[in-house]
Amino acid sequence: MNDDQENKQQLIDGLNADLAREYQAIIAYVNYSQVIKGAEYMTIAKELEKHAGEELSHALQIAKQIDYLGGSPTVTPEPVKTSKKAKDMLQFDLDNELVTIAHYRRRIRQAEMLGEYALCEILREIVTQEQEHAIDLATALGIDVPAIPKLDGEE
Repeated sequence: MNDDQENKQQLIDGLNADLAREYQAIIAYVNYSQVIKGAEYMTIAKELEKHAGEELSHALQIAKQIDYLGGSPTVTPEPVKTSKKAKDMLQFDLDNELVTIAHYRRRIRQAEMLGEYALCEILREIVTQEQEHAIDLATALGIDVPAIPKLDGEE
């Protein structure tokens, strides 16, 4: 396998990991939007329903790109954390969004190196929505949006 093929396979593998996180987000948002309780959370519960639809759109876009690159889209989600406490659920979602943004930023760099510019544009649009989700969740928690975490191998 030459370097280009190896880099392309790393991109496909990374996109599949992203797809697993999108599946996780869909499940979490569907669940949390229905079980979150308390008058102070009714607005964010409706927003979580909207987020679920946006995450489904992301999953479809990512799966399409994996197929385009010659890969096979995963069917397995990352595990979903649950809690009886609304704040915990919102914090889980926020943490997941921040990790997802970090991974998409890495994926954009990988796609740029391979000249996959259309993929870069799709990923940038997804990152924009993920950042909006992070803002919504942080606002509901009454905090500022935390910094995007550093991934392994990043400074």
